[in-house]
Amino acid sequence: MTRTIQQLFDLSGKTALVTGGSRGLGLQMAHALGEAGARIMLSSRKAEDLEEATAQLQAAGIDARWIAADCAKEADIRRLADETLQRMGQVDILVNNAGAAWGAPAEDHPVEGWDKVMNVNIRGYFILSQHIGKHSMIPRQSGRIINIASIAGLGGSPADIQTVAYNTSKGAVITFTQALGCEWGKYNINVNAICPGFFPSKMTQATLNRLGEDELAGHAPLRRLGDDEDLKGITLLYASDAGKHITGQWLAVDGGVSVVTGG
Repeated sequence: MTRTIQQLFDLSGKTALVTGGSRGLGLQMAHALGEAGARIMLSSRKAEDLEEATAQLQAAGIDARWIAADCAKEADIRRLADETLQRMGQVDILVNNAGAAWGAPAEDHPVEGWDKVMNVNIRGYFILSQHIGKHSMIPRQSGRIINIASIAGLGGSPADIQTVAYNTSKGAVITFTQALGCEWGKYNINVNAICPGFFPSKMTQATLNRLGEDELAGHAPLRRLGDDEDLKGITLLYASDAGKHITGQWLAVDGGVSVVTGG
C-alpha cells in the first residue's frame, strides 16, 4: 500500500549521528531529524557546546545526547563510532558535517593548514562512514549518509576569497559521495551531499564582517543568505524514505548563486 507523505518523512525509531552538531548547520540538521522523530547523537570537539546544544534539542522534545570527539583524529573518530553504537544500538542516518577552513593565498598556503582542512573535511568523512557502514549499516542492509559539501566544491572562488584547500576538500566530498553511493547501493545505503551557499556561522563570520550581509546576499538571485530553516527540508528528504530512490547526488542550497556562476 502506498504510504502517505507524512509516513514517508517519518523518522520514528531511527537513530542519527550528526558531527559538527553543536551549532550552526549541524544543529539545524539535528533539529530537523529530531523533529521528524529520530533519536540524535551530537558530536563536536567541545563538551560545553554539546551540553548546550543537547539541552536545546531536549527542550524541544527531542531524544538527544552527545559525545565529544575531534574528527581530525582517527582514534577519536573510531571512539565516536564505537561509543555511539554501544549507546544507541545502531546508526540509521549519518550526517558528516564537521568542517574546517583556512584562508591563505595558494602560493603561501601552509602545508599544515592544507592537512588540517583535508583531515577534517574529507579524511574524517571517509573514516567515520567506513566504520559506521561496516559495523551498522551494511550488516542491516540499510542506511542513509549525508555529506556536507559546499558550493565552493563546485569550482573556484573570487580572487579575494583565498580558500584553495577548502574548495579542494569540498570538491572531494562531492566525488566521495558519488563513488560511495555507487559502491554501497547494493547494501541499500543511500549516500548524498548538500552543497550550502553562504550561511552566517562562526566559520563564515570573518567573511561576513569583511564584505557585509548586503554584498554577499546580492550575489544570490533570491537576494538573501541562508537561515536557520533552509537545510531542514533537504536533510529530511535525504534521511527518510521520501528520498529512498536518490543516491550519489548533490544539491546546492545557495539562493541560486551556483546557477549564476555556472557551478
